[in-house]
Amino acid sequence: MKTIRLFKPKQKKLNRSMAGNTLLFILMAICGVFMALPIVMIVNNALKPLDELFQFPPKIFVRNPTFENFSDLFVVMNDSWVPFSRYILNTVIITGFGTLGHVILASLAAYPLAKHNFPGKNLLFGMVVLSMMFSWTVTQIPTYMIVSWLHINNNFLALILPAWQFGMGLYLMKQFMEQLPDSLMESARLDGATEFQIFWKIVMPNVKPAWLTLAIFQFQQMWANTGSMYLRDEQLKPMQFALQQITGGGTARAGASAAVTFIIAAIPIIFFLVCQSNVIETMTTSGMKD
Repeated sequence: MKTIRLFKPKQKKLNRSMAGNTLLFILMAICGVFMALPIVMIVNNALKPLDELFQFPPKIFVRNPTFENFSDLFVVMNDSWVPFSRYILNTVIITGFGTLGHVILASLAAYPLAKHNFPGKNLLFGMVVLSMMFSWTVTQIPTYMIVSWLHINNNFLALILPAWQFGMGLYLMKQFMEQLPDSLMESARLDGATEFQIFWKIVMPNVKPAWLTLAIFQFQQMWANTGSMYLRDEQLKPMQFALQQITGGGTARAGASAAVTFIIAAIPIIFFLVCQSNVIETMTTSGMKD
């Protein structure tokens, strides 16, 4: 007689040995130390007095922490004829609108490419992928010519509008939206939802890890933009330009330069940490299958 098994035998899980886990932990710890070392040095250099900054061989950790570097930076910025608050406002406007606009436009363009069929779809997506093959230095001159033809030189739009057209964001959003089940959108259409309602209330919440990741990359790129190519008026330039001038002041401004380096690195790191927690939380709770 043929025996029928009511329960499937349990499959053995492939587990690493204790030695393998220990070796993996050691390798990850070494990599983590190397990745964290530059950040640790930036923080310690910002708190070092001048005698420790010029010490040779240089020390990683500060011995006599002080905030004199930040006070020196404050004095230097107060001597400028443009208030430092103006540089901060310019940076917030450029980075905020550049990041927000890129995320929205990339998502709007990716939705039809991912979930609709129309003539020329593959050609358009192929052009997006091809645009990612070129370095930004290759398109720097054509971008400047387009900005000049639009007569938006010496304007915030000269930095904001080019930031909206990076192909990486559209590619990332399109690939992520393709993982959403089509039945979810079909159910919404049967309930009378419009395409914009489907995009805004169903697609965007479910691809939150993608557009948060995109926001991190775009924020970092916009934050590091000095605007020196397009902006001529001093009152329009971002904070990065002012801080870059301070770091070029030589040994006389070594302490202020250390404080500048800390400020330049701190804001993107804080933004990354905030978005990273949301990305991890969303990826663990938004898994969907047909």
